[in-house]
Amino acid sequence: MAALIPWLQLAACALAIGFAGAKLTRYAAVISDRTGLPSSWIGLVLLSTATSLPELFTGISSVVLFDAPDIAMGDALGSCILNLGLLVALDALSRDESIYCRVDQRHVLTAGFGLILIGIVGATILTSGTMIGGALYHVSVYSPLIIMIYLVSVRASFIHERRLAITSPTVGEPDPLTLRQAAMRYLAAAAVVAIAGSLLPSVGLQIVALTGWQVSFVGTLLVAMATSLPEFVVIVTALRRNAADMAIAALLGSNLFDILVIALDDIAYNKGSIFAAVSPANAASALAAVIMYGIFIVALLYRPRNRFFGTLSWASLSLLTVYFFSAYFIYLYAA
Repeated sequence: MAALIPWLQLAACALAIGFAGAKLTRYAAVISDRTGLPSSWIGLVLLSTATSLPELFTGISSVVLFDAPDIAMGDALGSCILNLGLLVALDALSRDESIYCRVDQRHVLTAGFGLILIGIVGATILTSGTMIGGALYHVSVYSPLIIMIYLVSVRASFIHERRLAITSPTVGEPDPLTLRQAAMRYLAAAAVVAIAGSLLPSVGLQIVALTGWQVSFVGTLLVAMATSLPEFVVIVTALRRNAADMAIAALLGSNLFDILVIALDDIAYNKGSIFAAVSPANAASALAAVIMYGIFIVALLYRPRNRFFGTLSWASLSLLTVYFFSAYFIYLYAA
């Protein structure tokens, strides 16, 4: 019975995160409607920040309280590839046509920034022990660069939306909530997500002790799955509200924030650069994310119309293949 406790704790955290994540979409949509901000920008900033709070609190508590940098790095990178893998679910749920044909091509801008950031993380992990992978005090010299690029990406996305003069469509019946009510409930739901996320490192380490699995693998697969539940709930809810662009923006924005979390984890980790402390196998997750970003960008520009079994395009099948291969590689070679 004792062996089941960590798994039950993981399930409880996941359920709490999933329930609160379902509320975040509604409140973010109300905020978007009341403020007149573009739904895709709301997805990029407001939704993605809230749904990535589990990664933030999981990462900070991993490095500060539990000295488990691999949990922090594995969770952030694992969430990135899992979020890109969730495009497969969006494609399957998009019955009329492929999701890559439904959404606007302006998401290439956000994907491009994500590609740059994840590439920097992967390269920093591999070069952390060399002269070009230096650190200032205990912080990698590349963490400030990651933070700067993240801020530039948010600013650039907002300017791009303004240039295109894109506003949020009103979908379905108007929500009775006021802007103040939506904002307060948004913060409450985000708090639930944050609390559940902060408990996950302890649960992950218990599972490591119980199963003998490597910390990197548990962080990349199990913890990342739990912390990515809000993204799954958000994109499904957004798609049902006929807000496919908000769903895509939330996924891509969540990835940007997850990479920002790695830089914040590096600052919080006082035993040296987190990039030097983690297993080099984490670079495989970064490489997988780079490949998956490339597939997404090509699909968004090419607009694949043929779907296997009327459900998935070749792009989604490719994303699924890369995800499973990367998970298997981490399982075999994580240290």
